Amino acid sequence: MEIGRVEISTWLKSLQDSICSALEKADGLGRFEEENWTREEGGGGRTRIMKEGGVIEKGGVLFSAVEGEAPDFLFKEKQHSAADQQGEEKKPRFFATGVSIVIHPNNPFVPIIHMNIRYFEMDGGTRWLGGGIDLTPHYIIEEDAKFFHQSLKKVCDKHHADYYPKFKNWADDYFYIPHRKETRGIGGIFFDRLNTDASMNFEQNLNFWKEVGEAFASIYTELIARNKHQIFTEKNKQWQFLRRGRYVEFNLVYDKGTKFGLETNGRVESILMSLPKLASWEYDFKTEADSEEEKTLGLLKKGLTWV
Repeated sequence: MEIGRVEISTWLKSLQDSICSALEKADGLGRFEEENWTREEGGGGRTRIMKEGGVIEKGGVLFSAVEGEAPDFLFKEKQHSAADQQGEEKKPRFFATGVSIVIHPNNPFVPIIHMNIRYFEMDGGTRWLGGGIDLTPHYIIEEDAKFFHQSLKKVCDKHHADYYPKFKNWADDYFYIPHRKETRGIGGIFFDRLNTDASMNFEQNLNFWKEVGEAFASIYTELIARNKHQIFTEKNKQWQFLRRGRYVEFNLVYDKGTKFGLETNGRVESILMSLPKLASWEYDFKTEADSEEEKTLGLLKKGLTWV
């Protein structure tokens, strides 16, 4: 039996449950609050937010399953029926479901992390998988960066030898801030429209997609455990706020998920949950020579090899 939207949505809900439980345990204090919502055009979701936890200042783990008329940017050519030729344009319908996560920690030495895995289908049999995980440290700790990329490579290598280098490069290119000429963080893996090639096996790719989602909790809770007790100063906090500002710039200017949500009349609070509680922008900020801040800026480049 072919796996469809119902089975995929059900699995995503269970993933949301397991990740929330793991994050609550790692945080030690905070608990997720849930808000269920519906979308007028079709579908809805479960937004879970943690605020002012022991480790997590603001974090969201969101499930959604929405449907409706596909926005123009999702398809290249519009199909025209006899009715269309009379001036009535008919757009294809879409269905999309996924889990999205963004975690902003209190401690500047615990990194920001983002994950999204999504399934999409459209009239005419089109369907694909997308997603990835990327890490945005305020301070790049090379041992942590290597652990993060090694963990993702292990998942990728189980399914295809080309997946890690291909999806790692894709993340480098995607999570890039052109006007700053720097990457958002140390990347990770990113893939989109996986399975649009008819030669690909959907079930095999679905297994890979699931393992990416399942890898999130163990990777991030390990990074929390490594760094949550590090002592930090007010200078470290101010740097954290500046790095959060760069995160905001990317999400509001370049992120396709934000664009998709806003252009499909998505729930604004859920779409913008990726933004931190506090961020800052200082005019013409310059790092001190030979500082940890300068070192981090020097590593925000495409094409760095971590494994």
